[in-house]
Amino acid sequence: MPLRYCACVSEPPSLSAEAWDAVRASESRAGVTIHTVDDHRGIADARRIFDEVWPPLAGGTQLPPNLFVALLHAGGYACVAYASGAPVGATMGFLGEGNHIHSHMAGVVESHRNQYIGTAMKLHQRAWCLDRGIDTVIWTFDPLVKRNACLNITKLGVDVEGYEPDYYGEMPDAINAGDPSDRVFAVWRLGSDTARRALREPIPSSDPTPDDRIIMIPDDIVTMRHHDPVEAQRWRMEVRTRMMTAIDEGFVVSGLTDEGDYVMGAS
Repeated sequence: MPLRYCACVSEPPSLSAEAWDAVRASESRAGVTIHTVDDHRGIADARRIFDEVWPPLAGGTQLPPNLFVALLHAGGYACVAYASGAPVGATMGFLGEGNHIHSHMAGVVESHRNQYIGTAMKLHQRAWCLDRGIDTVIWTFDPLVKRNACLNITKLGVDVEGYEPDYYGEMPDAINAGDPSDRVFAVWRLGSDTARRALREPIPSSDPTPDDRIIMIPDDIVTMRHHDPVEAQRWRMEVRTRMMTAIDEGFVVSGLTDEGDYVMGAS
């Protein structure tokens, strides 16, 4: 039974073909096969991944199946990455204003992290969007999580925009509970020169000028939250203050240093 009903508008064949070539290469590198979710089995696999990556503290589920079906029916996107037939990663997004996909959830189970699966799923999402004439994907990420900043800026070529303190309010899952849900926005302009360059090679680190501002972030905030929550909170407030002040004064994130800290330059 088909779960979606939407018209498809194709991008120019060269751009779409380039995108799918990148997907196949990334699947091979990560050792996975990625499938678009279009049936109830795929929904069940994706939900299992989301609930494993973000365990709800009070039980239940991150995404009820009926809501998942509705998101797909309305033109949303979801995929599952399989390794040797077992689901190991999933991504979900919904159609947003201005013909973009808001990519709300993307996770990989702990046993398969740091194996390029997250990158492969994002490239699948890019190709899927380009096939449908969608040229922008937007998502939020925690500015303190260095591995996500590196993935988004270096491997995908996104623009980082804004800073929203406690954007989601209290988040009732084992990863985020007890920490303000500060977020920045990753704006992925799929046909941009930067995004296409990132398909071929990582975006190089920035060489800061004396006028730039360096916003340092911890190497592993997730571990720090568990072992030293007071220090994690200090980092949260310091980065919040420095990034919001820089934005108010006309600075934007222009890249990362070799150490993975933010470089902010005058816009």
